[in-house]
Amino acid sequence: MMPDVYFFDSYAIIEILKGNSAYLPYAQAIIVTTKLQVFEVFYSLLRDVGKQEAADFLKRYMQYTIDFDASIIEQAALLKLHYRKNNLSMTDCVGYCLALQIGIRFLTGDRQFEHFVEVEFVK
Repeated sequence: MMPDVYFFDSYAIIEILKGNSAYLPYAQAIIVTTKLQVFEVFYSLLRDVGKQEAADFLKRYMQYTIDFDASIIEQAALLKLHYRKNNLSMTDCVGYCLALQIGIRFLTGDRQFEHFVEVEFVK
């Protein structure tokens, strides 16, 4: 059986790296993300655990990144504007819109996205 494909936001990646058992079912999934999410996780690792672990992460996860075009920038900005009271992050808006565009679920534990369509919400 083919593994499932998910767009992993920064939250999901960090929880998997931490070994959160709730994310165990996604450990075998095919990862799709962008350089924006990788930047956020790299920064978090650099701050919390050190340069070597961050560098190891960067080396491992860059292969899972895909690019996005101007249409995603436009959609993400409109989403962020529409939900401005929810204070959605720009990075998450880009990831969510990209996941919708390519037809995969957005994996996150971010409560801001819990009730959005095509979101796999895991705490």
